[in-house]
Amino acid sequence: MIGEWDGLGWLIVFTVALIYLQRRLHFETQALFFLLTKRTDLALALFSLLFFPGVILHEVSHYVMARLLQVKTGKFSLLPHPLPDGRLRLGFVETSSTDVLRDALIGIAPLAVGGAFVGYAALFPLGLPLFWEGARSWGWQDLLLSLRTLPARPDFWVWFYLTFAVSSTMMPSASDRRAWLPVIALFAVLVSIAALAGAGPWLLQNVAPQINRAFKAVAAVFGISASIHLVLVIPLWTFRSLMMKVMGLSFG
Repeated sequence: MIGEWDGLGWLIVFTVALIYLQRRLHFETQALFFLLTKRTDLALALFSLLFFPGVILHEVSHYVMARLLQVKTGKFSLLPHPLPDGRLRLGFVETSSTDVLRDALIGIAPLAVGGAFVGYAALFPLGLPLFWEGARSWGWQDLLLSLRTLPARPDFWVWFYLTFAVSSTMMPSASDRRAWLPVIALFAVLVSIAALAGAGPWLLQNVAPQINRAFKAVAAVFGISASIHLVLVIPLWTFRSLMMKVMGLSFG
C-alpha cells in the first residue's frame, strides 16, 4: 500500500526541502547584496534583477492562462514592490474574481509552466540523467566523470542560471493558492461518493497509479529544484558568513 503512494511521500519531502532552501537562498542572496552595496534599495534591485527571468515566466503564465480562460486582467507589473509586512513582491497580475476552478487554474499556471521548463532543462540542456546514472551506480569514478562533463555541455551555465531563476520563482503565492482548497475539497467529495457507490476498487486499480505517477513527476521537478538551491546555498552562506566576520557583523 505504501509503495502505491510513494510518489506522494517523495512529493511531500521535496516540497518541504524546496520551500526551506528557497527561503534560505533568498535570505542569503539579499544579505550578501546588502553587505556588498550597503544600501537596502540597491540590494533589493539586484535581487530582483537576479530572478527577473523567473518573474517574467511566472507573471506571463498567470496572464496567458487568464486570457485563455476569458478572465479579465487588470494591472500587470514586473517591477518589485515592498509589502507592508516586509516581504518583497517581485511582480503581479491583477485578474477579475471568477469561479474557483478558473481561479485555481490561473493560480497554478506558473507552477505548471515553471515545472515543465525545469523538467525540460534537466533532461536535455543540463543533461542531469547522466549525473543520475553515475550517482545510482555508486561508483565514484562515474560520478566524478559526470560532474566534469556536465559543465562542458553547450550553454550549460546559461541553462543552469535559467533553471535556478525559474525554479526559485515558480512556487505559488498565498493569493495564487486561495482557490485550491475548494477545488481539493470538491475532488475529495466526488471521490468519496464514487467509493461509496462501489467504484473504490476500480479507482484504486486504474486511477490511483496515474495519480501516483503524477506525484512522482512533480516530486522529481521539486527534487531537481531543491538540489540546485542546495548547491548554491552552501557557497552563498559561506561567503556571507566570511564577509560578516571580516566586517564584525552578526545577524540571521
